Amino acid sequence: MNYLRKKSLENLFDKQPKSFQNKQKYSSLFASNVFTDAVLEQYVNKETFSQVAHAVNKGSKINRSIADQISASLKAWALSKGATHYTHWFQPLTGGTAEKHDAFFDLQASGKPIENFDGSQLVQQEPDASSFPSGGIRNTFEARGYTAWDPTSPAFILGKTLCIPTIFVSYTGEALDYKTPLLKSIQSLDNTATEICKYFDKNVTKVNTTLGWEQEYFLVDKGLAASRPDLIITGRTLFGHQPSKGQQLDDHYFGSIPPRVIAYMQELEHSAIQLGIPLKTRHNEVAPGQFELAPIFEEANLSVDHNSLVMDLMSKIALKHDFIVLFHEKPFEGINGSGKHNNWSLTTNTGVNLLSPGKTPMSNLQFLTFFINTIAAVLSHEALMRASIASASNDLRLGSNEAPPAILSVFIGKQLTAVLDDLENVSKGKLSPEEKTDLKLNVIGKIPEILLDNTDQNRTSPFAFTGNKFEFRAVGSKSNCAKSITVLNAALAQQLEKFGKEVETLIEEKDMKKDDAIFNALRDNLKGIKNILFEGDGYSDSWKKEAKKRGLSQNQNTPQALTAYIAKKSITLFEQTNVLSERELKARYIVDLKEYIMRIQIESRTFGDIARNHIIPTGIKYQNMLIENVKGLKEIYGKDYKKFAEVQLKIIERISGHIDKINNGIKQMVETRKSLNKNEDEYKKAYAYCVKVLPFLNEIRYHCDKLELIVDDELWPLAKYRELLFCH
Repeated sequence: MNYLRKKSLENLFDKQPKSFQNKQKYSSLFASNVFTDAVLEQYVNKETFSQVAHAVNKGSKINRSIADQISASLKAWALSKGATHYTHWFQPLTGGTAEKHDAFFDLQASGKPIENFDGSQLVQQEPDASSFPSGGIRNTFEARGYTAWDPTSPAFILGKTLCIPTIFVSYTGEALDYKTPLLKSIQSLDNTATEICKYFDKNVTKVNTTLGWEQEYFLVDKGLAASRPDLIITGRTLFGHQPSKGQQLDDHYFGSIPPRVIAYMQELEHSAIQLGIPLKTRHNEVAPGQFELAPIFEEANLSVDHNSLVMDLMSKIALKHDFIVLFHEKPFEGINGSGKHNNWSLTTNTGVNLLSPGKTPMSNLQFLTFFINTIAAVLSHEALMRASIASASNDLRLGSNEAPPAILSVFIGKQLTAVLDDLENVSKGKLSPEEKTDLKLNVIGKIPEILLDNTDQNRTSPFAFTGNKFEFRAVGSKSNCAKSITVLNAALAQQLEKFGKEVETLIEEKDMKKDDAIFNALRDNLKGIKNILFEGDGYSDSWKKEAKKRGLSQNQNTPQALTAYIAKKSITLFEQTNVLSERELKARYIVDLKEYIMRIQIESRTFGDIARNHIIPTGIKYQNMLIENVKGLKEIYGKDYKKFAEVQLKIIERISGHIDKINNGIKQMVETRKSLNKNEDEYKKAYAYCVKVLPFLNEIRYHCDKLELIVDDELWPLAKYRELLFCH
């Protein structure tokens, strides 16, 4: 057993959990390090405050004088909190967050030191942005990129730094981040959804997209992880024989949280609450060593920011408790991977959840309108929805161990399916008073009662209705929430605009009343959406065949899935909704393809290094020990030694066989990789890496894992699954 492994295991159970004592109520701590509206109101006059509120709610511009007042307020507040620096905090296409810190400290011309932070520094910053992914929008020598203040997401203090949430764009204005298109999709959906809401309530002036994410993750002891270069470099275990006990007994799920983990969770929650992140839920997940946290629902832009921020907090705080956090979607073979379930809904300024039925037939008709149109939007762009959650790591998770399959389908439950069937059978054209009464009372009127009992969930469904929201379960654990939510928002915005035109046409050309027009338009949309509704086992071969018949995309890997981004249909969607231009869209397609290639490159190189530098030498070392043992037996027993060394000789032979397979496999993998790197077509290269390089990892791993079972545990250099998963 190598030194790191041994030392970690020796100290692990002697170490007292780091307790975190917090005697303050969360309600009193909440957002104490956030520049909230309440804080702003204390620093500025009423006119300035109302202009900022108008900018946040209506998207209007903030003029320079107002920006100067806000920056002065931010500086005064931040300095009172002990901050020394400020940064524009943004989310580039790397998938993480980025920040460049500047000190408030400055020198006047006279040499006098001052604290300086004005409106121009608040509104815009120019980071050295040449190394961020751009998909060809900029060349490396064109370093200029700009961050611009997002007033809809409040500034916060992290450590001693004032963090200002911003968008990130190129010199020519193209989006280079996830926030910019998200904000545009939110605005586009607000515009179209508000117009549809006016059919039901004239008082609705704004529709907000809401998001409640559920973040799954693994915790691994830091000392044990240090003996696993694969875990440190790639985020997952490229080697490791499955332990005799995994998640078969389901005893970890919702079980008692280990004291050491609780101490970590408490400190995390305390820090998150101060930053205005409303964490609500924590529990053990299904796999050993796996956990989940979830917040209260928030406006989508703020929720996305909070998810990115909390992931950063999780990694930093875990180190203080001698853990590392794994966000990889499949860090361990043979047990559940980690997702980030995006619970998405729509609310109005009047306080109505548009995906929750109300007490009247009219409110239930409103519910059906947004419910059916959401499903229609998902069907129309199901390939694009699949592309939005595609990555090398998520490919490993989808389709097994409770993770949804790669084929997108929608689960709504048997009761709501029956409601849609009844609605589809409504006669075409104007409804008689009797038909309308029957429809409102017996179909629409019973929806609230139906949903009370609609608790059956399909764990294999990628996109499921769960009572008053849709849950996009296929999103990967380390993915930025904005990526999939942007697609969903844009798709629904386009669908609602189409629906509104259909209703207006029926009113104007067919002389229908509003209710009749809505019923007819909904019924017409129902004809197509059944192709994506599915209640059964998403893992079954029969579903794959059925999905193909229905015309659903069958993109099982990331390179195939990503092609949906550059399809004419997708380009039209994003341009119509003003979310992304064709150039921006194609750039993201290239960024994602390149990332896929690099992920597989890194994994295969790491795999080869560990196999040759750790596993093969260890196998040879143990083999030499056995050879010495056999020599000793021969000296003692002479010609009869073989009957005493039969087992040793077989093991020696097996070790040689595995080493030979490992070494030859690595040679072939390296040569394959070299030949593929000559390909300049990003798609062909990514697809070839998928079908030609990835299989080597599984084939060679088989022999490495067999060696793990043969070699003396004292010699094995890598922490084993039984240690990584159960040491908490």
